Amino acid sequence: MSIVAAGPTRPSTTSAGKGVGPLLRGWREQRRVSQLELALRADSSARHISFIETGRSRPSEEMVLRLAEHLDVPVRERNALLLAAGYAPHYPETPLDDPSMDALRQGMERLIQGYEPYPALVVDATYTVLAANRGITMLLEGVSESLLTPPLNAMRLTLHPEGLAPRIRNHREWRDHLLAQMERQIALDRSEPLRALHEEVAAYPVPEQEREREGEPDGGVEPVPYFALPLQIEHGGRVLSFISSISTFNTPMDVTVAELAIETFLPADPATVKYLQSLVS
Repeated sequence: MSIVAAGPTRPSTTSAGKGVGPLLRGWREQRRVSQLELALRADSSARHISFIETGRSRPSEEMVLRLAEHLDVPVRERNALLLAAGYAPHYPETPLDDPSMDALRQGMERLIQGYEPYPALVVDATYTVLAANRGITMLLEGVSESLLTPPLNAMRLTLHPEGLAPRIRNHREWRDHLLAQMERQIALDRSEPLRALHEEVAAYPVPEQEREREGEPDGGVEPVPYFALPLQIEHGGRVLSFISSISTFNTPMDVTVAELAIETFLPADPATVKYLQSLVS
């Protein structure tokens, strides 16, 4: 369950060679914000925003950060914008195994351990698993060893035909949910590694069990009025149902922290609660 260091630093997708003006314009257009609207948000003028975007005016470091904040530019890409404008990066990127991150690591470990017997894990921006509790380990029983070789990836573990996919009863709905989640992140972050991962997992074949179940009534699952889309997964001859929740850090001041997410799985029905509680009683 100990938190592991992330892999190699993920490069920015923002090219400093383009200059800060075109890069800011690209983010503004992606966010569908007019120059006037951005100027009002940033306490500037449309004329000044136009001059920055065309390269006629060099923005101050404070202005770059202000515009990036109002355009909801990811922290990693804010550093790239600063570099393109001729300034030093503002946000550090500290490895998780750095001593200065001890409090963060220990806090996240206590959090996911305290969530047991329910599943919980910590992932980075490309869904590399950095930590997981025993609830997650339980669900991974039977997964191919090739997928359990570090670094583990949550999307591959879930959607690969040799991963959890054959045991997910509502595979099509859960797959659509995960792919849509990744698409929203790609639209926000413009991450090429995440785009490559999306293309990979989207191409995985549908498990044979899914094709066999299509169009057939599911007599093994008791109807439950779920309040959100559940993950329904077979385990030990029964079907467990979970609702997923993802938490991130407010106002992160470090690139590493900005890209961390803690995913917890809340039991979605009484039968799942009873079974999981029986494991620790």
